[in-house]
Amino acid sequence: MVVTAADHSVAAGRIDQVNQHLHAAPRVPATWPYQVGVIPSQAEWFQDRVETSRLVQLLASGGTAVVESADQVLAGGVLAGMGGVGKTQLAAHYARTAWQAGTLDLLVWITASSRSAVVAGYAQAAVEILGANSGDPEAARTFLAWLEPKPQPSSCRWLVVLDDVADPVDLRGWWPPASPHGRTLATTRRKDAALIGAGRRLIEIGLFTETQALAYLTSALADHGRIEPEEQLSALARDLGQLPLALSQAAAYLIDAGISCQEYRGLLADRTRFLADVAPDVLPDDQTHTVAATWSLSLDRADTLRPAGLARPTLQLASAMDPNGIPEHVLTSQPALTYLTAHRACSDGDQVENCVSGDEARAALRVLHRLSLIEHSPDATHPRVRVHQLIQRATRESLSPIDHADVIRSAADSLLATVNEYRDDRVNRGEFLSNAQAVIQNAQGDLWAPEPHPLLLRFGASLGVDCQYDVALNHFRQLVEVANRRLGVDSRHTLAMRYNLSYWQFRAGDLNSAATALEDLLGDAQRIVGSTDHLTLATRRILANVKGEAGEVATAIAELAAVLEDAMTARGATDPFTLNVRHNLSHWQGLAGDSMLATDAIREVLSIRHQKIDTERMTEEEFDAIMSGLTSLAEQHGRAGDAARAVDQYTELVEGLGHYLGFNHEAVRSLRTSLAWWKGCSGDVSGAIADYAALLEEASDLGSHHPNIRALLHNLGYWKGKSGDLAGAIAILSDLLERGLRELGPNHPDVRLTRRLLTQFHWAAGTVLELGPR
Repeated sequence: MVVTAADHSVAAGRIDQVNQHLHAAPRVPATWPYQVGVIPSQAEWFQDRVETSRLVQLLASGGTAVVESADQVLAGGVLAGMGGVGKTQLAAHYARTAWQAGTLDLLVWITASSRSAVVAGYAQAAVEILGANSGDPEAARTFLAWLEPKPQPSSCRWLVVLDDVADPVDLRGWWPPASPHGRTLATTRRKDAALIGAGRRLIEIGLFTETQALAYLTSALADHGRIEPEEQLSALARDLGQLPLALSQAAAYLIDAGISCQEYRGLLADRTRFLADVAPDVLPDDQTHTVAATWSLSLDRADTLRPAGLARPTLQLASAMDPNGIPEHVLTSQPALTYLTAHRACSDGDQVENCVSGDEARAALRVLHRLSLIEHSPDATHPRVRVHQLIQRATRESLSPIDHADVIRSAADSLLATVNEYRDDRVNRGEFLSNAQAVIQNAQGDLWAPEPHPLLLRFGASLGVDCQYDVALNHFRQLVEVANRRLGVDSRHTLAMRYNLSYWQFRAGDLNSAATALEDLLGDAQRIVGSTDHLTLATRRILANVKGEAGEVATAIAELAAVLEDAMTARGATDPFTLNVRHNLSHWQGLAGDSMLATDAIREVLSIRHQKIDTERMTEEEFDAIMSGLTSLAEQHGRAGDAARAVDQYTELVEGLGHYLGFNHEAVRSLRTSLAWWKGCSGDVSGAIADYAALLEEASDLGSHHPNIRALLHNLGYWKGKSGDLAGAIAILSDLLERGLRELGPNHPDVRLTRRLLTQFHWAAGTVLELGPR
């Protein structure tokens, strides 16, 4: 069929499909089907994906689609993404399939990385299709005009692919027209509002799924006679964040280097190596960029968008934290703003004198989001930022050692500046822990100079508060080891690490190890920092409490009384530490039977704390101290035999704090647990059982291994036994004992207590308990 520049219509009949790839302007009109430009070759081991069918459905009736890489739907229908997920390959697969199926008369493929490239592509199409003069400045416009739908018996079925659109501005006035016979497909990393509208919609292209990633690696290696364990391939896919580009380059490296998947994972995990060190010498599938370089152009462009110069330092700060979720308020905290102010780059190389504001920091996050370098969810209840782990690593590797240290310490400062926002929510506290862990792992020693950063201790303490005792203890053991090596055994910081390790051994129930460690620490502390130093007094205080928990109540009382006297002399009667010592002393005095003395002391401590605390700006430590005092007061009434009064006081605390924090809040759950106990002691056994059952159901988010779950089960078993339901009590406690022996060992205080109670109930039921190992 012949098409002339004067008559652009197409006759009803079509010649048989012929695949022509013409790259020079013909002097005679083109015949159908006709292709302008070169479709990229299909990647080896191409993975068909669910997005393929979605693309076909969207374009089936004509129209324009903008293909972006993304792994989750965002608010407003704009879909997020990043480079390296296979946008071009998907577009090429669609175009090639449509061409080979004979559903196209004209296919135009344009690499649309700039406005000039788009215009040149249209002009070339005009030359090849319409016979336009190659020097005609209006050739591109002529081609777009030719694509406009016209009333005629049969129209040309066309597809225009605009691959790798770098900036929506480049296509302003240059989008192909909407047509019932034509389709436009664009690939881009951008997600600006300008890309949608006028019949254009975004399509989600995600990372590989676990199944796709495994299939890709398996096929790629098998084609070269390589078979690797499935678990190693799956682990490698996770290491690479299931990014198609990274998987293809990893497979090529494995094949070229002749190493195993496990060896490659070791190279990848080696923090002394860069991503470029584990890239193949020759990239597969005609790729032009290594994984490390894939996002550099996007970041360069992001830094030019408003607020100019902030995208790069914002991404640097985010690169130190958890890829799966960084709270927005961490990246807009004062330490973060200080970092952004210091590292904001200007076009002339000078620094901006004005401090970066929180609004500017959020605007920088939106820029990074628009360039598909991060995921930002500003409309969520708790706004979050997600960054692919390889983008983070490439960003960190681009930093000098000095800049790396600055980023790490600024990230740590930002987390600490917002740590109090995590106290009221277990999920948020878990987010703090994951981000703190990421910063510590990425630090490579930068948190130890010029002195240990407070985040190191706060992370371990937060693990302990979350009842992750084993993880907390491992963390503090590592800190002690590093402190001994870096700072020396006589450093005050080393002593502080040892103190924290001992404290959490005590809290975890390992009284013997805690007592031994504290005795050793006390001798060193007295020698190095003196007998009246806070560290020495704190060590004596915890050691006395350990002895009390071990059954030496009289010793605990005597030693705490001595610590109290020294603390009052050294720090004053109203110092928070002194008040804590008095609180501890009153606790053991109450257990020793002197309830009146203990109650009076607690009331006095509470009175002093209330006078010293501004309740409008109460810190976490002050809040915890007040709550501890109030609960201790209720406990003392119960231990003095007035269980009903303890119930009344706990009820008041639960109702007051519950309306403020919510009745399922951890602090309120703790109060409700104590309330249930004193209900049982006051004679309301059925009420206690009902309360414990409800608490167990609500606490399912903690996991079966959590100490709070063990305590709830123990108390539920106790009161079931007291109610006469011996079979129910034995069933609960038997299971609890079995798990305790397996997870905690036979000498853990909780396990010993469960064993004693279970023995009593078996005796009452006339049955025998198999005690197991002691």
